[in-house]
Amino acid sequence: MPATEKDLAEDAPWKKIQQNTFTRWGNEHLKCVNKRIADLQVDLSDGLRLIALLEVLSQKKMYRKYHQRPTFRQMKLENVSLALEFLDRENIRLVSIDSKAIVDGNMKLILGLVWTLILHYSISMPVWEDEDDGETKKQTPKQRLLGWIQNKVADLPITNFSRDWKTGKALGALVDSCAPGLCPDWETWDTVKPVNNASEAMQLADDWLGIPQVITPDEIIDPSVDEQSVMTYLSQFPKAKLKPGAPLKPKLNPKKARAYGPGIEPAGNRVLRPAIFTVDTFSAGQGQVTVYVEDPAGTTEEVKAVPNEGKKTYGVTYVPKVMGPHKVSVLFAGQPIPKSPFEVNVDKAQGDATKVTAKGPGLEPLGNIANRPTYFDIYTAGAGVGDVTAVIKDPQGCKDTVEVMMEDKGDSVFRCTYKPVQAGPHTVAVTFGGVAIPKSPFAVSVAPASNAGACRATGRGLQPRGVRVKQVGDFKVDTRNAGSGDLKVAVKGPTHRLHHLGRPAYPKSPFEVQVGPEAGPQKIRAFGPGLECGMVGKSADFVVESVGTDVGVLEVATA
Repeated sequence: MPATEKDLAEDAPWKKIQQNTFTRWGNEHLKCVNKRIADLQVDLSDGLRLIALLEVLSQKKMYRKYHQRPTFRQMKLENVSLALEFLDRENIRLVSIDSKAIVDGNMKLILGLVWTLILHYSISMPVWEDEDDGETKKQTPKQRLLGWIQNKVADLPITNFSRDWKTGKALGALVDSCAPGLCPDWETWDTVKPVNNASEAMQLADDWLGIPQVITPDEIIDPSVDEQSVMTYLSQFPKAKLKPGAPLKPKLNPKKARAYGPGIEPAGNRVLRPAIFTVDTFSAGQGQVTVYVEDPAGTTEEVKAVPNEGKKTYGVTYVPKVMGPHKVSVLFAGQPIPKSPFEVNVDKAQGDATKVTAKGPGLEPLGNIANRPTYFDIYTAGAGVGDVTAVIKDPQGCKDTVEVMMEDKGDSVFRCTYKPVQAGPHTVAVTFGGVAIPKSPFAVSVAPASNAGACRATGRGLQPRGVRVKQVGDFKVDTRNAGSGDLKVAVKGPTHRLHHLGRPAYPKSPFEVQVGPEAGPQKIRAFGPGLECGMVGKSADFVVESVGTDVGVLEVATA
């Protein structure tokens, strides 16, 4: 944009701002030697404060003596010449600036001299964090400072040192980027009060980052401010260090919270059917979520937002009781999130969940086994129109581990097939039109998959010897720790191997059982006092006598 006559005038507003800024910048450095510039146009004319400023900036002394009390013009010229020669030795190029211009108070050239010092000592020389040395060497001082700021406030489109700083929000963003939590609310600042924004950000930077206000809040938001003045102030940020005890706060940004789900859609919600939606605060920080639902009559009800795992999202459920337009207001940290309040039109109720029934093995308390599909049927005849849903949760309350398939069998019958993968208590929630049917949720205990290795089999019928033809060879199989499964037993000859739990087999199966010949005829008699009477705690003895060709198996039972 071409400069207007007003911009070029000696009293142009930007020139006054620049003079003030450069003066404050010089004084910040002169404080350590107890010197001060009151009027930039005249206070450098004797060379003393210029020499002092150069010695502070360079951390070097003048290479030769100068006039400590310059009372004559020639002494002043010699002092300023010495300062300019010092800059030449420091390889700092000055264009069209000589000692006479400084002594005579040429404001334009004095400002040019100070700007050259700012570029060299405040922008070009210092080593800044997060810089690529190779890239930095290729950049001008202006590009270097702009690039550093752009990396710090990547969320903002900063492209210049004038109009992008007029709302004060960019200053807040830069302060918070240098010290996260020092100015966390900058994104919520009102742009109609730029001076308030700039004042808050610059005061925080002054108090806790050690960045003096070489430009004032009024000046930095002034439409006529020049880039050099803004750069002078901003060039202090790369070397800023946070002081101990700074009032850091968690960052809250309601504008980055969002809500989604059928419960806040304009259409699709019905009377007496739960309306569900989610509030996501992942990028908004840590703040309280509050939800209010207003019905067509103006009655407002607060609805609880339930934090999900990790507390970065919240589940919200409300049940509209009347038809018509509703307003759903979602607040984060007391402020509305984007698009809130949501306009939701509630239609008349459809379907009657109380008339829906469900039955089948998949709803039985016992009998279902891990890794084995099971099913149940849902009967909706006479219940009207509504969506049929089933949610199965594992023992940890997670629904993602259970495969669920819903099939419309016709005649208002829906079959739900699912396969639990874990043993333990499961819940099966069945809804119709978004409302739980009677007895839902169902409690289903899932048994572990069968483990034949945990079975235990004992008894006379498994002993290698002792069983005879036509005698009962009995035994017991203990499956209490083996889960669920079908018990199968097979006896095969001629060695009479006995198998059980065929898939997979019991570890010791098959058992080798040698069956002896049938026992011959025997005569048995029993006698003794133990068969007549007895006393508690005393031995009741009697004798059993067997006479025959073979010894059989003797069994005694008490009744």
